Amino acid sequence: MTAPDRMDDRPVDFAVHSMPQPQDWAQQPARVRSGRLKMLLVLAVCAAPVIGSYFTYYVIRPAGRTNFGVLVEPQRPLPALAAQALDGKLVQMDSLRGQWLLVSVAHAACDAACEATLFLQRQLRAGLGKDKDRVDWVWLIDDDAPVPPAMLPRLEGSTTLRVPPQAAAQWLGDSAADPLAGAIYLVDPLGNYMMRFPAPGLEPGSAQEAKLQYAKKVKRDVERLLRASASWDTAGR
Repeated sequence: MTAPDRMDDRPVDFAVHSMPQPQDWAQQPARVRSGRLKMLLVLAVCAAPVIGSYFTYYVIRPAGRTNFGVLVEPQRPLPALAAQALDGKLVQMDSLRGQWLLVSVAHAACDAACEATLFLQRQLRAGLGKDKDRVDWVWLIDDDAPVPPAMLPRLEGSTTLRVPPQAAAQWLGDSAADPLAGAIYLVDPLGNYMMRFPAPGLEPGSAQEAKLQYAKKVKRDVERLLRASASWDTAGR
């Protein structure tokens, strides 16, 4: 029999890849920095469209983007006070959260301009179709006089509350001399007063066409906001 081949007495080499050299360790921080820079570059490229859109919307504000209503900045939350319903029950104002609110303010006597505003609030809500259940229309009465009995049927479906005039002025007014009557105020579902619609075209004797154009402009703004909030706002509280 032939003798087996002599086994190699050299140390077994387990190194499949070469061991790191000192110069490789020296280059490690540079590689880490390079990787981080590449990652930041990718994030910047991905975020650029979002950043650009926000910059355009809030800073440049192109002429093509127009609101009829005046945005309120900063927004003003519903006041923490108890209002009084027509039946005498107390209603916490912040309980109105959860719905978009079309709000108007006037004395209980409700002159012709007040009636026109209330009619517009009711018609705006009805004209929203399937989205009408996401909107409530609210009349805030800022005095202690009784509401004329003839007005009561026209208030069906509304939220009518009596509030102190100082509270209404502090929440909705832009200045101490700012008249509240005639305007329409928009409150979002989070309870923030965020847009005001001035009331040209609602004065007694104003042209019907002017009133119609006013209603269309208000409705357009409200519909835009409803579409923008459709992903998180649902009907009901």
